[in-house]
Formats: sequence, structure tokens, C-alpha cells
Amino acid sequence: MDFFDKIGKKASQTYEKTSKLAKEAKLKMAINEKKSQIEDVYEEIGKKVYEHHISDKSVDIDIEAILEEYCIRIDELCDRIEDERKELLTLKDKKQCPNCFYEIDLDFKYCPNCGTEQKEIIVQENTTDNQNLESN
Repeated sequence: MDFFDKIGKKASQTYEKTSKLAKEAKLKMAINEKKSQIEDVYEEIGKKVYEHHISDKSVDIDIEAILEEYCIRIDELCDRIEDERKELLTLKDKKQCPNCFYEIDLDFKYCPNCGTEQKEIIVQENTTDNQNLESN
């Protein structure tokens, strides 16, 4: 029976690693897609500025308002990228140095890249998951 327990445990570990890698890949793809969308918005901004430059100046167009809308879209995409980047760090059991933004292990006291002392991060477990497991 011990043999089957080992196989089951190994299969479970492999599944967890594969699942984690799949989540990381999915997050990286989502980040890259949003970066591509930001590039598209930059291109649209350039087109609008040029169109305004060559347009009939007698037509009253509020170019600043138009550009503000594009900038808000970029801000929203950047915020979503940041959220996904933080999730990716969590999946990889890493944190980011606040000084140089280097990815480091959670238990590092100092950044190996720049030497900045790291503040301790307290990791909280999801209590609802633990409560659900205990109630079953």
C-alpha cells in the first residue's frame, strides 16, 4: 500500500506544479496582451495628434479631452498589469525590492541586487479555505 501512496503523492505534487506553471503562463500571456493593447493606444494617440495637426483649425475639437480618454485607458491597463504582476510574484513565492524592483525570495532580508534592507512581509492564509476544510 505504501507504493500506491507514494505514487499518489507524486502525482499530486506533479499536478500542483503543472497547475502553478499553467497559471504563471496564463498571467504572462495576459500581461503581454495588455502591453500590446497599450502600444495600440499609443499608436491611436499619435494618429489623433497628427489628424489634429493637419485638420482644419476652424473646427473646434477638444484634443485634450480626447487624449485624456486615451490616457485613462492606458492607466486602467497599467493597473491591471500591476495586479497580474503581483499575482505572478505570489505564485512564484517571490517579492519585489521596493528600491530596484528586482525579484527576490520572500525570506531575503536584503536585496541581492542593490543591498536594500527588506521589510518583512506577513503572508496571511485564506481563512475561508481553512474553515471550509475543517467543516468537511
